[in-house]
Amino acid sequence: MTEETAPGLSALLAESSIRLDLTATDQDDAIRQTGAALLEVDAIDVAYIDAMLEREKSISTFVGEGVAIPHGTLAGKDSVKKDAIVVLRFPDGVDWDGNDVRVCVGIAARGNGHIALLSQLAIVLLDPDKAAVLRAATTSAEVYELLKPDPQDGYSP
Repeated sequence: MTEETAPGLSALLAESSIRLDLTATDQDDAIRQTGAALLEVDAIDVAYIDAMLEREKSISTFVGEGVAIPHGTLAGKDSVKKDAIVVLRFPDGVDWDGNDVRVCVGIAARGNGHIALLSQLAIVLLDPDKAAVLRAATTSAEVYELLKPDPQDGYSP
Protein backbone atom coordinates (compact mmCIF):
# COMPACT_ATOMS: atom_id res chain seq x y z
CA MET A 1 0.00 0.00 0.00
CA THR A 2 1.25 3.44 -0.81
CA GLU A 3 0.28 6.71 0.81
CA GLU A 4 -0.02 9.65 -1.57
CA THR A 5 3.51 11.07 -1.64
CA ALA A 6 4.76 10.60 1.89
CA PRO A 7 4.31 7.86 4.44
CA GLY A 8 1.71 8.52 7.10
CA LEU A 9 2.93 10.34 10.18
CA SER A 10 2.44 7.33 12.43
CA ALA A 11 4.68 5.24 10.13
CA LEU A 12 7.57 7.66 10.79
CA LEU A 13 7.09 7.66 14.55
CA ALA A 14 8.89 5.03 16.64
CA GLU A 15 7.27 4.29 19.98
CA SER A 16 10.54 5.27 21.69
CA SER A 17 10.18 8.67 20.01
CA ILE A 18 7.06 9.55 21.98
CA ARG A 19 7.96 11.16 25.29
CA LEU A 20 5.07 12.56 27.24
CA ASP A 21 6.36 13.73 30.60
CA LEU A 22 9.38 15.96 30.04
CA THR A 23 10.57 19.28 31.39
CA ALA A 24 12.72 21.87 29.64
CA THR A 25 14.55 24.81 31.14
CA ASP A 26 13.89 26.95 28.05
CA GLN A 27 13.16 26.90 24.33
CA ASP A 28 16.72 25.90 23.34
CA ASP A 29 16.64 23.02 25.82
CA ALA A 30 13.33 21.80 24.34
CA ILE A 31 14.82 21.98 20.82
CA ARG A 32 17.94 20.09 21.95
CA GLN A 33 15.78 17.38 23.56
CA THR A 34 13.76 17.13 20.34
CA GLY A 35 16.97 16.80 18.33
CA ALA A 36 18.34 14.21 20.77
CA ALA A 37 15.19 12.10 20.25
CA LEU A 38 15.75 12.22 16.47
CA LEU A 39 19.40 11.29 17.03
CA GLU A 40 18.42 8.29 19.17
CA VAL A 41 16.36 6.77 16.34
CA ASP A 42 19.31 7.30 13.99
CA ALA A 43 17.37 9.72 11.78
CA ILE A 44 20.00 12.47 11.92
CA ASP A 45 23.65 13.29 12.52
CA VAL A 46 24.37 15.49 15.54
CA ALA A 47 24.93 18.51 13.22
CA TYR A 48 21.18 18.59 12.54
CA ILE A 49 20.51 19.74 16.10
CA ASP A 50 22.55 22.88 15.40
CA ALA A 51 20.52 23.35 12.20
CA MET A 52 17.33 23.13 14.30
CA LEU A 53 18.61 25.83 16.65
CA GLU A 54 19.66 27.95 13.67
CA ARG A 55 16.19 27.63 12.09
CA GLU A 56 14.62 28.90 15.29
CA LYS A 57 16.83 32.02 15.23
CA SER A 58 15.57 32.95 11.76
CA ILE A 59 11.91 31.96 12.08
CA SER A 60 9.89 30.56 14.96
CA THR A 61 8.59 27.02 14.62
CA PHE A 62 5.68 27.79 16.97
CA VAL A 63 2.48 26.96 15.06
CA GLY A 64 -0.18 27.77 17.65
CA GLU A 65 -2.39 25.62 19.87
CA GLY A 66 0.56 25.06 22.25
CA VAL A 67 2.62 23.29 19.59
CA ALA A 68 6.02 23.90 17.99
CA ILE A 69 7.53 21.92 15.11
CA PRO A 70 11.31 22.23 15.41
CA HIS A 71 13.18 21.22 12.26
CA GLY A 72 16.46 22.07 10.61
CA THR A 73 17.45 24.63 8.02
CA LEU A 74 17.85 23.80 4.34
CA ALA A 75 21.59 23.53 4.93
CA GLY A 76 20.91 20.94 7.66
CA LYS A 77 19.26 18.50 5.22
CA ASP A 78 22.64 16.85 4.59
CA SER A 79 22.58 15.71 8.22
CA VAL A 80 19.32 13.77 7.78
CA LYS A 81 19.76 10.00 7.40
CA LYS A 82 16.08 9.06 7.16
CA ASP A 83 12.64 10.63 7.52
CA ALA A 84 11.31 10.54 11.07
CA ILE A 85 9.20 12.45 13.53
CA VAL A 86 9.31 12.60 17.32
CA VAL A 87 6.67 13.87 19.75
CA LEU A 88 7.77 15.40 23.04
CA ARG A 89 5.26 16.68 25.57
CA PHE A 90 6.18 19.25 28.20
CA PRO A 91 3.17 19.27 30.60
CA ASP A 92 4.46 22.34 32.48
CA GLY A 93 4.99 24.25 29.24
CA VAL A 94 7.98 25.97 27.69
CA ASP A 95 8.22 29.73 27.05
CA TRP A 96 8.61 29.94 23.27
CA ASP A 97 9.22 33.60 22.60
CA GLY A 98 6.24 34.52 24.78
CA ASN A 99 4.08 31.58 23.67
CA ASP A 100 3.27 28.59 25.85
CA VAL A 101 4.41 25.38 24.13
CA ARG A 102 3.31 22.03 25.56
CA VAL A 103 4.21 19.78 22.61
CA CYS A 104 7.20 19.70 20.26
CA VAL A 105 6.92 17.63 17.12
CA GLY A 106 10.42 17.26 15.71
CA ILE A 107 10.86 16.57 12.01
CA ALA A 108 13.76 15.13 10.05
CA ALA A 109 13.16 14.72 6.33
CA ARG A 110 15.34 14.14 3.29
CA GLY A 111 14.74 16.06 0.08
CA ASN A 112 11.47 17.96 0.17
CA GLY A 113 9.86 15.43 2.49
CA HIS A 114 9.47 18.01 5.23
CA ILE A 115 6.86 19.86 3.17
CA ALA A 116 4.60 16.79 2.99
CA LEU A 117 5.16 16.10 6.70
CA LEU A 118 4.33 19.68 7.66
CA SER A 119 1.14 19.51 5.56
CA GLN A 120 0.03 16.32 7.30
CA LEU A 121 0.88 17.76 10.71
CA ALA A 122 -1.02 20.96 9.96
CA ILE A 123 -4.25 18.99 9.49
CA VAL A 124 -3.86 17.61 13.01
CA LEU A 125 -2.27 20.51 14.83
CA LEU A 126 -4.38 23.35 13.46
CA ASP A 127 -7.56 21.60 14.58
CA PRO A 128 -8.07 22.92 18.13
CA ASP A 129 -9.76 19.69 19.29
CA LYS A 130 -7.01 17.44 17.93
CA ALA A 131 -4.29 19.74 19.28
CA ALA A 132 -5.98 19.61 22.71
CA VAL A 133 -5.94 15.81 22.60
CA LEU A 134 -2.23 15.87 21.75
CA ARG A 135 -1.45 18.33 24.57
CA ALA A 136 -3.30 16.07 27.03
CA ALA A 137 -1.97 12.71 25.74
CA THR A 138 -0.54 10.47 28.43
CA THR A 139 0.05 7.32 26.38
CA SER A 140 1.83 6.60 23.12
CA ALA A 141 -1.35 4.88 21.89
CA GLU A 142 -3.22 8.21 22.09
CA VAL A 143 -0.50 9.88 20.01
CA TYR A 144 -0.52 7.11 17.38
CA GLU A 145 -4.31 7.26 17.15
CA LEU A 146 -4.18 11.00 16.59
CA LEU A 147 -1.47 10.81 13.91
CA LYS A 148 -2.74 7.85 11.92
CA PRO A 149 -4.18 8.67 8.49
CA ASP A 150 -7.83 9.68 8.61
CA PRO A 151 -9.74 9.37 5.31
CA GLN A 152 -12.17 12.02 6.55
CA ASP A 153 -9.35 14.55 6.82
CA GLY A 154 -9.96 15.89 3.37
CA TYR A 155 -10.10 18.92 5.63
CA SER A 156 -13.35 20.71 5.08
CA PRO A 157 -13.55 23.91 7.13
